[in-house]
Amino acid sequence: MSSTSANAPTAPWWRELSREHWFVLIMASLAWALDCFDQQIFNLARSPAIKDLMPGAGSTEITKWGGYTTSIFVAGWATGGLIFGPIGDRIGRARTLMITVLMYSICTGLSAFAQNVYDFAIYRFITGLGVGGVFGLSVALIADSLPDRSRTSALGVFQAISAIGNIGAGVLAIVIGYLQTNQTIKPGSEWRYMFVIGALPALLCVLIQSRLKEPEKWRKAREEGRVTGVRFGSYAVLFGESQWRKAALLGMVLCVAGVVGLWGVGVFSPELVNGVINRQLTGVPAEQLAGKRFIWTGLNMVMQQIGCFFGMMAFTRAAQLFGRKKSFIVAFIAAFISTALVFKYLNETWHILVFIPIMGFCQLALFAGFAIYLPELFPTRLRSTGVSFCYNVGRFVAASGPFTLGVLQAKLAAGATSPEARLEAFRNAAVITSSVLLIGLIAIAFLPETKNRPLPA
Repeated sequence: MSSTSANAPTAPWWRELSREHWFVLIMASLAWALDCFDQQIFNLARSPAIKDLMPGAGSTEITKWGGYTTSIFVAGWATGGLIFGPIGDRIGRARTLMITVLMYSICTGLSAFAQNVYDFAIYRFITGLGVGGVFGLSVALIADSLPDRSRTSALGVFQAISAIGNIGAGVLAIVIGYLQTNQTIKPGSEWRYMFVIGALPALLCVLIQSRLKEPEKWRKAREEGRVTGVRFGSYAVLFGESQWRKAALLGMVLCVAGVVGLWGVGVFSPELVNGVINRQLTGVPAEQLAGKRFIWTGLNMVMQQIGCFFGMMAFTRAAQLFGRKKSFIVAFIAAFISTALVFKYLNETWHILVFIPIMGFCQLALFAGFAIYLPELFPTRLRSTGVSFCYNVGRFVAASGPFTLGVLQAKLAAGATSPEARLEAFRNAAVITSSVLLIGLIAIAFLPETKNRPLPA
């Protein structure tokens, strides 16, 4: 095929990508996918870890501490985003990305050696610092490196690939659960194996990432900035100019709705599944119970992320056809309805295979929108800063979501004497918390449509 036809507007978006473009897209996607792999390992291993580190704790206490440690992790995430976003604008996206991946991989491994819930929480906070930097840096790296016509599709694919990392965590849980059931792994130690395994791929990724180059667009802008005195990675500039201040604050609210919906409710689907599965495991030998539960928890994760992958790809296509704002409106409404219905009515094991993928499709489609939309709101000198601020500072608010869910469940479960009553309290708490997703409709009403517009210079 001639170069003319390859570059025609009707040609597939990937035809415009050079070998260097592909390397950037693959490395950024790998960093984010492994980041998500580590996030989901935490979600899957959270309850077993707390149960092991707090012998004798009841289910309500375990859920409450699960909320505490998740809030601490998300707060670290937010802090890391605030720190590393501006650093990426100042010293380079590629260099800073390598630092953040190294940080979260090492501390994920250290989580396996925790001796109590307090040092476990410390490791999770530091892991969160590294995790928080990856998204904004990766998105800015892709947006500044790839051709404009390829950007939307590439960022959608980048976000969809994160589902593969999440599926990997689910598959790992299934394997660990199987080994537990066969008593190859000692019950109560499965979470330690998962954190050690989670650290290894990311460490390998750091070695490969050392070959990444900074985007030409960023390098030129940085050199011009040194001559003209324009400041890069500055919160003073971000909030000092009304155009960028409005985008930052409304973009933050947009992300808060999705992030709280996911991290305040969605990531607690393993706890819901465990409550349902416990009723199905009567008669199973006691030594096999933990392994069986872990297998179903891993299967829940896999099904949710299969839905996630297709949801993100669907949002990417919708954003190209109908625009960013219309796509967000539909996605927020669908996310709220699907999340509330699943947490309220999931009762049978077959529901995990049918309804969990639907929730994953609706709830996580939003995150493709964040990857596509946020870099279109900020100029090169503030792109990593602005994206990281929107996506991560909202996590300080989001950190209250798991805490609120745990406290709300404890209040609703007060006086409950049966597992069924405690599960019902958890369901009601999750449905109430999921209403935060509707806040995204308010933010998107005041944000601009950016379809077919060039990135701000």
